[in-house]
Amino acid sequence: MAEHQGNPSNHINQAEKRRALKLSFGSTPSGFPLGGPSTHPIQPFVYTAEDRFSSSPSRTRIPTQRRAYPYEEAEKTRDRFAFGQSTGKLKVSPELVYDFTSDDLQDLGEIGRGAFGTVNKMVHRRSNTVMAVKRIRSTVDEKEQKQLLMDLEVVMKSNECPYIVQFYGALFKEGDCWICMELMDTSLDKFYKFIYEKLRQRIPEKIIGKITVATVKALNYLKEQLMIIHRDVKPSNILLDKRGNIKLCDFGISGQLVDSIARTRDAGCRPYMAPERIDPQRARGYDVRSDVWSLGITLMEVATGRFPYPKWNSVFEQLCQVVQGDPPRLSPNENGNHFTMDFVNFVNTCLIKEETQRPKYNKLLEHPFIRRSDEAVVDVAQYVKNILDNMANNGAPMFTTNQP
Repeated sequence: MAEHQGNPSNHINQAEKRRALKLSFGSTPSGFPLGGPSTHPIQPFVYTAEDRFSSSPSRTRIPTQRRAYPYEEAEKTRDRFAFGQSTGKLKVSPELVYDFTSDDLQDLGEIGRGAFGTVNKMVHRRSNTVMAVKRIRSTVDEKEQKQLLMDLEVVMKSNECPYIVQFYGALFKEGDCWICMELMDTSLDKFYKFIYEKLRQRIPEKIIGKITVATVKALNYLKEQLMIIHRDVKPSNILLDKRGNIKLCDFGISGQLVDSIARTRDAGCRPYMAPERIDPQRARGYDVRSDVWSLGITLMEVATGRFPYPKWNSVFEQLCQVVQGDPPRLSPNENGNHFTMDFVNFVNTCLIKEETQRPKYNKLLEHPFIRRSDEAVVDVAQYVKNILDNMANNGAPMFTTNQP
């Protein structure tokens, strides 16, 4: 504080940073200039049913109009947000929309922390809606702003998908942006590790089947409806709750597909990256099948209780093993587990090293394991609730924070 008082330029710098975030949070990962003024009058943001991609015949659709990519919605996002205002719109259901401020939210404590700021559990008093609130600092850098915008754009346009976390609304408080999201109870990485390490149990294949169905359907929605690839599929980005919901999250580094191909190579968590994404010799880009590989690594890890590769001491070791070595293979009897041949085949199909031979989502959705799992009647809610109760009784953390 003393330093700021002694140097007036610091006041200006901080004020400029806050102003820049207010103006530019609607900028895009595609390279639109940050901080540039909108060419349209800024309107208060109201997320309506018409903003969504709807599969319901009762909703108005214009079939001849091309769906906009998330990055193309950046200008609209800037126009719809009342940046700098402390009042926002909170849409907790299709019928219930509230004007709200931060005073309407009761803070129940921090549940996560990252480079961008914190995630807090809060309750909206008027509707009694419990939610996760991302509190994003106004001092985040340009790269973080782009990632946060991408995450926001994706969830805003995915409220029709039951396998993606829901967006409720947003507001500004003292220059910081608060994004209100659906609250889930735990991440899959914490969930499976507690089961294996503390309970000394294994996750039933029928539960893994439901996790697989939800994740594949979420990824397929991103591809078919938004024309994007997730690029960071891993256990910590798959969330569960006591109601039996399984949802995909964290779209900050999602990439646009141009002619079904993505180009950027440095996005994502390296341990789960497909060979074609980390091999510097492959310059032709990659598509959704790189996420299929990440899904295969994730499922093998969750099913066996351990990451399928030994720990790498360097990027070079990973490059040699993933790019030059044989892919991991699941067997029917793995680490004390007994798997059906359908599941074994599904995982090993996801982990086909040559990406041109690896299936895309339309083929995965036809796989016998997916079909059987989708049709099976499984009480996921009861299973998850029992594990969550055990986690709470043991003081186990529910989420992973500060993970790359």
